[in-house]
Amino acid sequence: MDYAVPRRNMVESQVRPSDVTDRRIIRAMADIPREAFVPEASRPVAYMDGPVALGSSSGGAPRTMLEPRTFAKLVQAAQIEPTAAVLDIGAATGYSSAILARLGGRVVALESDAALAALARETLAKIGAEGIEVVTGDLVAGWSEGGPYDAIVIEGAVETVPPGLLDQLKDGGRLVAILSRHGAGRATVWRRDGSVFGTQDVFDANSEVLPGFERAPAFVF
Repeated sequence: MDYAVPRRNMVESQVRPSDVTDRRIIRAMADIPREAFVPEASRPVAYMDGPVALGSSSGGAPRTMLEPRTFAKLVQAAQIEPTAAVLDIGAATGYSSAILARLGGRVVALESDAALAALARETLAKIGAEGIEVVTGDLVAGWSEGGPYDAIVIEGAVETVPPGLLDQLKDGGRLVAILSRHGAGRATVWRRDGSVFGTQDVFDANSEVLPGFERAPAFVF
């Protein structure tokens, strides 16, 4: 199957009409073969307007790739400069990191599933992506060894953001994620100003909550 046409249609019908004005994001999503980062059986739906199932090669919770519109708007909200150091949390098979590497100077792709991380390394090498270090570790802990970061992008929903992750931002750095509250989600930007972290809701979005980012159950008397 020739994926050039659905890739172009994805950009023209999903990304551009969704207030994505950063031309670097548009060019990257028009160039990078999204189908190469999904299981072979899912390639015919790689460019649909919705999340794509990636499975879980290590037996953990099933993982999905964010829908193109949500992903593009989330990345735009991170305001990634060409020299930025970026941490991509929940990178899965590496598509998100490939896009981010076209925007910033250096990307650390953090994935907890060792098999998905191996697929990410393999696929990123095949397409010739540069400036990406794929690492395996606890998503909630982040990857302080590569920080501090200008931007942190969490590839999924969270019910809470651990302070330790926010501490890995540079002063003025941004963390973006889909904040899930009672089943409803809002893409949210956390911005560091010294020791203070401000938040800003930017658009409605929903996704599966990444493992480890669930809010602890409240004690009820």
